[in-house]
Amino acid sequence: MFLITGANGQLGLCLKDLLGQNGAIYTDAADLDITDFAALEAFAEKHLFEAIINCAAYTNVDKAEDEPELARQINALGPANLARLSARLQIPLVHVSTDYVFDGTAHTPLREDDPVRPLGVYGQTKREGEEAVLQLAHTAAVVRTAWLYSPYGKNFVKTMLNLGREREEIRVVADQIGTPTYAPHLAQAILQLLPRLVKGQKELYHFTDEGVASWYDLAYYAVRQAGLKARVLAIATHEYPTKAVRPAFSVLDKSRIKKAFGIVPDHWTKGVDECLKKLS
Repeated sequence: MFLITGANGQLGLCLKDLLGQNGAIYTDAADLDITDFAALEAFAEKHLFEAIINCAAYTNVDKAEDEPELARQINALGPANLARLSARLQIPLVHVSTDYVFDGTAHTPLREDDPVRPLGVYGQTKREGEEAVLQLAHTAAVVRTAWLYSPYGKNFVKTMLNLGREREEIRVVADQIGTPTYAPHLAQAILQLLPRLVKGQKELYHFTDEGVASWYDLAYYAVRQAGLKARVLAIATHEYPTKAVRPAFSVLDKSRIKKAFGIVPDHWTKGVDECLKKLS
């Protein structure tokens, strides 16, 4: 039995699809406050679980610039507390992180040991969470991912589809490069690696779908595959200013997770196709 935090988010709901209602203990902020270690201890006394998957996160990249302390509580203190619980119970923790820990100046896929330099509060607090987990947990995998979307919640793909139905024209940034990741594919990868974690080891991994894309590429593909008529126009980042700076290039190298667990990611276009099928 696993404890899944942030269970009402995209990834948590995808894990529930795979594990079923009785396959894990599913919690969200209303059920379990991961920023309160005493609450975690009390929860652990009442429930039996053999591993923790932390899907909880403050993910509003722009709003984080105005709410740095709240972002830090959820993205750094929460994972630190879960890592301490992992150590106390001597169980593994899988913690999900982000490509936003990088500054976007690279031109080749980023490896786990490449230097990090977050550009904003979101990336900085997620990096603090990574460090806490790797330092404090008993056994851990920190899995960085990128550009997550699914049939659930609010995400870029669903937003583009909605705009494609409402508008004749959509303008999308074409000079930020990364890899879209279908949340069910990430959920599958986590469940594949979790039973194979070596007791006492703590490691950082990258997982995304395969391939490279811009936000424009993703929007264009999703809108066209959905059969929508809206024109999708490429624009530059400076034409769509945001409060937080995004990395211009954040393609993640997945060699480590492939080698360690034999995980073979699908191409990002397959993820979009699967998402559209589910939404229809």
